[in-house]
Amino acid sequence: MTQKRAVRIGNCSGFYGDRLIAAKEMVEGGPIDFLTGDYLAELTMAILWKARQKDPRAGYARTFLTQMEQVLGSCVDRGIKVVSNAGGLNPAALAEEIRTLSERLGISVNVAYITGDDIIASIPHFLESGYDLANLDAGLTLKEANVAPITANAYLGAWGIVEALKGGAEIVICGRVTDASLVVGPAAYWHGWRRDDYDALSGAVVAGHIIECGPQATGGNYAFMDEITDRRYPGFPIAQVAHDGTSVITKHQDTGGLVSVGTITAQLLYEIAEPQYLNPDVIAHFDTINLAQLDTNQVLVTGTRGSAPTQNLKVALNYFGGYRNTMTMVLTGLHIEEKAAWATEELFGILGGPEQFDEVDVQLIRFEREDALFNELATAHLRITLKDPDPTKVGRSFSNGVLELALGGYPGFHTTSPPTSESAYVIYWPTLIPASLVTHTAVLQDGSSLTIAGPPQSNQPKADLIHTATFDFPKVAPKPARLVPLGCLCGARSGDKGGNANVGIWARDAQAFGWLFDYLDVDQFRKLLPEAKDLEIRRFDLPNLYAINFVVIGLLGEGVASSTRLDPQAKGLGEYIRSRYVEVPIQLLAKESSDG
Repeated sequence: MTQKRAVRIGNCSGFYGDRLIAAKEMVEGGPIDFLTGDYLAELTMAILWKARQKDPRAGYARTFLTQMEQVLGSCVDRGIKVVSNAGGLNPAALAEEIRTLSERLGISVNVAYITGDDIIASIPHFLESGYDLANLDAGLTLKEANVAPITANAYLGAWGIVEALKGGAEIVICGRVTDASLVVGPAAYWHGWRRDDYDALSGAVVAGHIIECGPQATGGNYAFMDEITDRRYPGFPIAQVAHDGTSVITKHQDTGGLVSVGTITAQLLYEIAEPQYLNPDVIAHFDTINLAQLDTNQVLVTGTRGSAPTQNLKVALNYFGGYRNTMTMVLTGLHIEEKAAWATEELFGILGGPEQFDEVDVQLIRFEREDALFNELATAHLRITLKDPDPTKVGRSFSNGVLELALGGYPGFHTTSPPTSESAYVIYWPTLIPASLVTHTAVLQDGSSLTIAGPPQSNQPKADLIHTATFDFPKVAPKPARLVPLGCLCGARSGDKGGNANVGIWARDAQAFGWLFDYLDVDQFRKLLPEAKDLEIRRFDLPNLYAINFVVIGLLGEGVASSTRLDPQAKGLGEYIRSRYVEVPIQLLAKESSDG
């Protein structure tokens, strides 16, 4: 059988609210076979739930409709198929909206959608049947927590997408499939892969993980800014996935940014934990990935090994946490700590004491300088967040109370905002259920539906599940050394995994990685991140990428919507770690300098 050429899969969205013109730029910028877009995060599902409470027909990413209006005709003319998870909580409604749009535009298009991920109605039955739905991070069962989920979505795999494409679909609207499935599905359909083609599938998972966040793979959020010489908005990424699962990551010509081994390494480290990257269709072993610069803005991704998936699916639940509000007071000049203590005591005297609230978070954020040359450089912030099930306690009664300090509090009082009202927040709850409990379904254009079987039982020997190779890195004498920011030598990319934060740190060559591997153990990392002194930190090694990944358990509390951190998704955590001073061997610094 003749092997087909590599399938060209372009991404036009990394989150709900991403660059609106990206779909048009991707379709018109050069040849692609599939246009994909990722719109969903854990928090997005809660946002869509709120929208659906106001309108039962809502619950999907409306920006996707705008993008499709811009490109639908071009996609049909050029034979470009579209696969997206913009369906959110209501893929059927979005599919119908696309059909209505196509009729209005006078375009004939075949639309299918994927369903079965939304299991909220089945949660009581699962609990009655003995499935405890324990939190993957905290271990607490759902019954023990005594909470009622408002959304519950299982992460489906790629085979519903494959069947929809086989059924003639030109547009496939998904709900909560895994981000990588948007690439795995088209690649598996294109090349005719079997469900046990684990190495090929895992290669597509890696390609999907690389392009799922759009321009983060093409120079966006990249640590070594000096490498990004084209500072135009980065072109969105394209994965050219071959029949064996290897891929070339690139972007359209004459677009900004950069595709390099460094930018791809950074994205591979984003929001991961252990090297065994679990997907519903395959376990992709990130410690087997090899990267090579093939040409300008072309990176070859090879070597990825895959093994059989588990018989479970990850489920993202969200439940209503209560109401919250934050006010920030500005402290200026002398006696910062005394002013902060006075403001805190006076405020809670007005409010009736901190004990009446479900949760109180007080942060004194200091960045003032002594004898500052400018007013702004002499300020610090007192940031107070209150949470409670009762919205009246944390709403305007709180923020107005802060304003009562304006004329009767510490000298120089002012705030960063006027009084604000409360907002509802949700709490993320990750768990597992057997895949057999989920009915994964592809609904075709004619209304017929296909039920997708769960993952097959595997006879793969357990010894084959880990493929880590042995690496021997050159050693560098630790002395003489110089105290410099870690970022002089290493890059980093960080993100959130529910209430946990990950920080992937990589070196640019084997010699630097040899030093990093020996130097940056868990104890040393804890010194660089003092706020994690009492938290569990896990280290995972990816020597094939010259990288180490750290996962800090519980740093973000109960997830982005609930977190009181200034950086609730740990987006800047990696850059903070890079800014910390460490003793780096002078030999390595000299090499960095000579390499430019």
